[in-house]
Amino acid sequence: MNIYEDNRTVLSLDAGGTNLVFSAMKSGKLVGEEIVIPAKVGNLDEFLKKLVSGFEQAKTMAGEAQAISFAFPGPADYPRGIVGDLANLPVFRGGVPLSAYLLKHFKIPVFLNNDGDLFTLGEAIGGFLPLINQELRKANNPKIYQQLIGATFGTGFGGGLVTQERLITGDNSAGGEINRMGNPLYSEYSCEESVSIRGVRRVYAREAGIAMDMCPEPFEIYRIAKGEAEGNRTAAQEGFRELAVVAADALANSITMFDAPVVIGGGLSGAWDIILPTLTDELNKTFKTPEGKPLQRMELFAYNWQNSDCRADFLKTSGQKILIPGTDEWVDYDSTKKVCVGVSQLGTARAVALGAYAFALLELDKK
Repeated sequence: MNIYEDNRTVLSLDAGGTNLVFSAMKSGKLVGEEIVIPAKVGNLDEFLKKLVSGFEQAKTMAGEAQAISFAFPGPADYPRGIVGDLANLPVFRGGVPLSAYLLKHFKIPVFLNNDGDLFTLGEAIGGFLPLINQELRKANNPKIYQQLIGATFGTGFGGGLVTQERLITGDNSAGGEINRMGNPLYSEYSCEESVSIRGVRRVYAREAGIAMDMCPEPFEIYRIAKGEAEGNRTAAQEGFRELAVVAADALANSITMFDAPVVIGGGLSGAWDIILPTLTDELNKTFKTPEGKPLQRMELFAYNWQNSDCRADFLKTSGQKILIPGTDEWVDYDSTKKVCVGVSQLGTARAVALGAYAFALLELDKK
């Protein structure tokens, strides 16, 4: 699918717990600027007014549009366009048929999907996955990756799965819902309680011995962890360490099941330089057998794409050749199975918009 040669226009939205980011896209490129509206509202009517206003502004920039394709966190019935009981947007309790509402207003097809899914699709089509394969070609490595796992670290912990530029959404629209995996540090919680803004803040407050309402926001905690701002540096580093350890556990399970590279986005991904080293170390840890022998945690080895030395190791081939039995012929063989973990190449909102655009074109072509 070459979305960059398609002249259809799609209006999109990335709905987070903090902001609603509206945009219009044509030929895989943004038309005009993104429109950012605060997500916080007191009731459903107020939210619906913001929703219509944002799409109207995007439509004014773009002119005629062929579809609306937008992202909302789950739980939701995505094929039917119904948003369910969202923890971060409580006005949707009981379920709201958003796609039907917008269809009546704008009179064009409306597609709803998970934000983690669309982020992953965008990075698979025009971001991290093409970059990996481009760099492999430059390194004369014949390997081609066709699948991608996406993970977003922000208000919550989102995920998505893509294979050959198609989303894997599951039979109940719940594929890739990584936030419901277990938490190896706090068995009574889900992993999202550590891999989220609230998780980082909670650990900082606990370790610094302060109340939550006195706790700084994650960007400030990141600066403290780097030694660039005043505060409890040890507590700040522990907040991001716990995030990395818990995220790695969920991603190790995902990689084991899906066998694909991982791209990370979301607001907290800006702290990748202190998250990824711990995260990849955790992915590459070993178990023990009952006999006490080491067993690699995953069948694959994970590389930190953002580290130039690790990236070079990921890209190169082993150069090993093995003999075909009974002949004098040799074949190439690389015994190390590899995946890499890197950061969004497009930016989270742009990746979601591109994923929403690609998804809408695929659905329109089915009609």
